[in-house]
Amino acid sequence: MKVEDFVNVLNCEFYTGVPDSQLKALCNYLMNEYGIDEKHHLIAANEGNCTALAAGYHLATGKVPVVYMQNSGEGNIINPVASLLNDQVYAIPAIFVIGWRGQPGIHDEPQHIYQGKITCDLLDLMDIENFAVSCETTVGELNEVMDEFNKVLKTGKSVAFVIRKNALTYDEKVVYENDNELDREEIIEHIVSVSGEDPIISTTGKASRELFEIRESNKQAHKYDFLTVGSMGHSSSIALGVAVNKPDKRVWCVDGDGALLMHMGSMPVVGNVNPDNLIHIVVNNGAHETVGGMPTVASNMNLVTIAKACGYSYAVSVDNLKDLDNELMKVKDMGKLCFIEVLSSIGARADLGRPTTTAIENKENFMNFLDQ
Repeated sequence: MKVEDFVNVLNCEFYTGVPDSQLKALCNYLMNEYGIDEKHHLIAANEGNCTALAAGYHLATGKVPVVYMQNSGEGNIINPVASLLNDQVYAIPAIFVIGWRGQPGIHDEPQHIYQGKITCDLLDLMDIENFAVSCETTVGELNEVMDEFNKVLKTGKSVAFVIRKNALTYDEKVVYENDNELDREEIIEHIVSVSGEDPIISTTGKASRELFEIRESNKQAHKYDFLTVGSMGHSSSIALGVAVNKPDKRVWCVDGDGALLMHMGSMPVVGNVNPDNLIHIVVNNGAHETVGGMPTVASNMNLVTIAKACGYSYAVSVDNLKDLDNELMKVKDMGKLCFIEVLSSIGARADLGRPTTTAIENKENFMNFLDQ
């Protein structure tokens, strides 16, 4: 189904969400049609954030908002759905559009398998009536579903469209880019070179995939790395847990701007604990690149100032290899909680692979390494 037809059936004026590769057609359409526009389209930090934003839109306008997300974000919406939107509380209606990663019967990455199995079950438990949109769904069928959904929305309840793989299409192209000169894989190569045999915790998406392939190319063991293939936004908290319990290890966290924003409350917690063996590096390309390249707000933020305000002992931003290498060497032996923002371009190799080891193997190898 063309995304234009899907949007016409929904007949809503305001969209907010967190980008998803399964919803790339919708995301690109919204960026082409509205860009980032507070009246029509806002990309939020996390899915709970956009659910609350949608509630505010309804309170101010009386209209029904659309909240889009990957199904991995369902966990983030449970609290605002149950204690804010629910018809036994404020009865605020919303239309959720959810990309179905890990759909049963469709091959996907390990972090999506269980989430895929429980996607519709979670919606049912939250009393959100839902319909799965497939490649075979017609506009007529969707209109019939929407007619029934509109009756539900009028009672103050929410509804959801669960989008199967390739169910939505969009013919227009959108190019996402910035003026930064460094690419992320090159940045991670330099981090690997300096970190030596120190443990690295890497964030969700292409950063972990690139780290894995760099180890392969260097013929190095993967035991040094914990690849946070799911659980977006939590790599710095994982790194904190490792750092405080392995004070003899220098721990490196390779984070992304979208992930950092998703659960930014972790930064003041890290700063308050203030482990002197943790180095937190954020590769900032101002984009949700792994799921398509839609923008984050990180390009307009001073992350160094934020890190210092959160209690990081040392914080700096770099935008070239010379400064990156200098700062990596400096923080390696500094013995303080350190933060490095590295400005990065948008893009990755077309032939970028995925980890060939299982998540369990990654965990066990990493734990054995930490115990050595």
